[in-house]
Amino acid sequence: MLVTDIDDNGFLRFHPWGIVGNVLPGQRMMLRGKQGALYGILGTKPPHVLSDAEKKAAIPVDELFIDIGASTREMAEEKGAYVGMKGVFDVQFKDLGDRFLWGKAFDDRVGCYVMAEVFKWAKDKPYNIVAVGTVQEEVGLRGSKTAAWQLDPDYGLAIENTFAMDMPGVAPHKQSAGLHRGPVVTIADRSVITHPKVLGSIMEAAEAEGIKYQFKKIPSGGTDAGSIHLTKAGIPSGVIANPCRYIHGPCGITTEEDIENTVALVKAFIKRISS
Repeated sequence: MLVTDIDDNGFLRFHPWGIVGNVLPGQRMMLRGKQGALYGILGTKPPHVLSDAEKKAAIPVDELFIDIGASTREMAEEKGAYVGMKGVFDVQFKDLGDRFLWGKAFDDRVGCYVMAEVFKWAKDKPYNIVAVGTVQEEVGLRGSKTAAWQLDPDYGLAIENTFAMDMPGVAPHKQSAGLHRGPVVTIADRSVITHPKVLGSIMEAAEAEGIKYQFKKIPSGGTDAGSIHLTKAGIPSGVIANPCRYIHGPCGITTEEDIENTVALVKAFIKRISS
């Protein structure tokens, strides 16, 4: 999130990026201040003073604030706070046991991990591939536009995380993806209809190597493939995503099994599309 104001009482106002207001109240934040890390909490009124209507309603983002332990604007600034300061959820990575993992920003830290593992494997192999860790995907697929324009590849593959919905209260037909079901292959979302050559190669690669995978059931959201496939005269593009619960929230949960299968499917796709 981006700090947009410091009020006279030392509270910070902010603009969120890639997150929605209903997950914010009470969350711990870590901000990059002028003198190092600053820590704060998304302040909320205690339940004792809330009306019945307030208890039921989501708090609008423009009414939320970050408390960094300051009583005045000057005190906040002395701590290193400033307008334009950026912050993230203060969440530490944890191994939950039984090959479950939790951590912040798995969307798309896991994608970066998959990319790194694939390139370790690809060293000294006869594949002409280029990897890009793009920026600003969540605010308009921006980094992938410039990267794809510069590289002009034959094919594009977005390595992503997508929302796993295997949880209470979600009907099976509304579960876009689930954990332990393998990497998620996109047929279509709001940003792209996967090119048949790319989609077919992903499916053939998975079936040839016995890699478990699933399709994204709900055609919502978007990825860098949405801008890559529109670059120049068009670049056939697709998406392979790792399933993760609670993306765009403070902390996600995924599994080592799904990550390993995502790595395996990307490797198998590269071999198939390069043959």
